[in-house]
Amino acid sequence: MTQGSAASVPSGRSMRADARRNRDRILAAAGTAIAEHGAEASLEEIARHAGVGSATLHRHFPSRQALLEAVFRDRVEILCAKARDLAASPDPGSALVTWLRAVGAHAASNRGLAASLMRGARDGDPTLGTTCHTMIIDSGGELLTRARQAHAVRPEVAIADLLKLVSAISLAAEQETAGAAETDRLLTLALDGVRPHGVPVTGPARTRGGDSRNT
Repeated sequence: MTQGSAASVPSGRSMRADARRNRDRILAAAGTAIAEHGAEASLEEIARHAGVGSATLHRHFPSRQALLEAVFRDRVEILCAKARDLAASPDPGSALVTWLRAVGAHAASNRGLAASLMRGARDGDPTLGTTCHTMIIDSGGELLTRARQAHAVRPEVAIADLLKLVSAISLAAEQETAGAAETDRLLTLALDGVRPHGVPVTGPARTRGGDSRNT
């Protein structure tokens, strides 16, 4: 990893408790700002909303790229933790759909984050994309395997197919005011197609007028 990436800043046990709290607040504020204003959100505003000074923000994240990488990595880790929790669900089909909706919400809130990370990749962590992609594939793959075993999805469906579907829907809905809600609505419609014999996805999609779709 090159200088200026997120790994250049101590994390975990090596950080004091107050430093960890500051870092967590910065990440939370950055995530909110990116969802509202995109990846070019003001670093000064992020620091202000986190309740820290600009110097503190730059001490934890020496560059915008380092901050964006940390936000992305944090979101992926949250998705993987959610998949682990859902793996114990007694309804594997619903667990998979719940997780895919979380992936859709994650993608809808990125607002240019992936493109910005790619533009700055030369100065960041060269392994970030591969590592996060593998984590997501592994986490979702376990849920899909359980759903297949419960005959809740068609046997030919692969986790890569589902993630491409979620990504495409999120990208299409990104420019809409209600991007996350539109992503969820379209995803619910699309997931009907991966159910065997057209069994509807739990929680029917709503039309733009607000009426539930008949199933």
